[in-house]
Amino acid sequence: MASHSLRASLAIGILVVIVGGLTLGPAAMLVVGSFSKGLGAVGTFTLEKYARVYGDPRLAQVVVNTIIFSFGSALLATALALVLAYLNLRTDIPFRGVLHLLPVVSMMIPHLSFAVSWALLLNPTNGMMNLILGQLGLGPINIYTLPGMIFVEGLLDLPVAYLVIVAAMSTFDSSLEEASWVSGRSRAATWWRIVLPVLRPAILAAITLVLIRSLSAFAVPSVLGMPGRVEVLTTFIYRLISVGFLPDYGRAAAVGVSVLAAAVVLVYLYRYLTARSERFVTISGKGYRPTIADLGRWRYPLGVLVLALGVVLIGLPVIVLLYTSLVPYLMAPGAEALSQLTLRHWNYVLRDPLTLRALRNSVTLAIVGATAGIVLSTFASYVIVRMRTRTSGILETLTFLSFSFPGLIIGIGFMWLFARTELYGTLWALLIAYVATYLPYAIRPLTSTFIQISKDLEDASAVSGAGFFRTFRRIVTPLALPGVLSGWTLMAVMFVRELDVSTVLARPGTEVLSVQVFRAVADALWGRVAALGLIMVAISTTLVLLANGLARRMVRVGALR
Repeated sequence: MASHSLRASLAIGILVVIVGGLTLGPAAMLVVGSFSKGLGAVGTFTLEKYARVYGDPRLAQVVVNTIIFSFGSALLATALALVLAYLNLRTDIPFRGVLHLLPVVSMMIPHLSFAVSWALLLNPTNGMMNLILGQLGLGPINIYTLPGMIFVEGLLDLPVAYLVIVAAMSTFDSSLEEASWVSGRSRAATWWRIVLPVLRPAILAAITLVLIRSLSAFAVPSVLGMPGRVEVLTTFIYRLISVGFLPDYGRAAAVGVSVLAAAVVLVYLYRYLTARSERFVTISGKGYRPTIADLGRWRYPLGVLVLALGVVLIGLPVIVLLYTSLVPYLMAPGAEALSQLTLRHWNYVLRDPLTLRALRNSVTLAIVGATAGIVLSTFASYVIVRMRTRTSGILETLTFLSFSFPGLIIGIGFMWLFARTELYGTLWALLIAYVATYLPYAIRPLTSTFIQISKDLEDASAVSGAGFFRTFRRIVTPLALPGVLSGWTLMAVMFVRELDVSTVLARPGTEVLSVQVFRAVADALWGRVAALGLIMVAISTTLVLLANGLARRMVRVGALR
């Protein structure tokens, strides 16, 4: 028994070292790189990088743009999420299925493809929607502006805010609303005096979470901001490492350290607000049934609006990409466009050796990387939930800390880390960086799974003489398989659409699909962009369907036994 305990302690220690290395390693190298003279002179410290970057007259405008973009996106996403969550949980609105599908299905559409679809619709010169508006004597609407970026990023982050708010609203006892109505308050006054104060921590948590995501967002600012010369911090950093003969990784690291510090503060604010929201849980136990409000004559008009939002979030990007991939150049839909349909763009991307290599790399990283990531996440989640020790607390802090690391910036940290090793410029570098960046996304569903598994089963196994690893393999793993599959799917989909880390670490031979799309966007090759975007959507959808099919099969087999 003592040897089992020793081996378990040793395994947990190794786990903490691995997660700590993945989390703190690139962050530490980012700081070292910002103070070092160059990639070949790590250890020769200087403040020159900070002096140059913070003396740049463009930086003030970039910071202002970033603040407006981040807060605007957060407020838009949270406001929409609040209204949708209320309609879904507390009213008799039709098409509730659309609301349930939004967070899951919209996840399969890569952010880059979503931003590209809106550029194809509303770019001021030949956007499809603008061409139609022009024929009607209206417009054009310019999507390459700060409001356009906020609109698209807000829609992308809506499912995230929705998941946070709907969880809080589902635990809100509707008897408080009923008491307010009985006392004579109107619905609007009840919302202002009862509902909003109770949901305030969840609303602030949703705003903070979207702030973190929009602060580190690169897809929307690169596709919509760079053509319109609206720079935010991520695109400012990208220009530092991509423009000119010699990429300025030192100055990029100096800006990245500041962004990283802001993101870490926001993450701890989010955790504080989330913890406070638990104090506002008002479900009183048995007999709880939420009151469903009758929308009356507004029921179907609001239902149509929700349906339209689902089309905008899920259907429109796919339809626009499909149409653009089949026409020879950007043109308004109509009889002329239908007469010129062509597979030219598909023939090019499916025969291009570079694209085929990127496709192979993306699929390999998704399957192998997600498998490696889920193994690490499973052990880490188990230790966090079961071992309530100081070591497990450190592990939980480390895993949540990586959630605050913006992908593009932590990619620069990994670049400094790998620069003088054999890993630099290999698929292994991308795989390690992917796993480190997206570790928290698998750990969250897995910790929920382990919380639901009773420890009595493990205690019974231990009493029967089974050691830690045998119990974990024979008892814990089979029970946790649904959560494991959910985490694997989430990681695989994110690896397919990953752009931020890949932009910094991908080299000739290790290209991935998202980088190919990004390069095609820069060259305005919209037909190829649309075809590549649809391939990414198809891969993500296939992975989700395969994982769901496997989960259902396992449930059936389990039921038969």
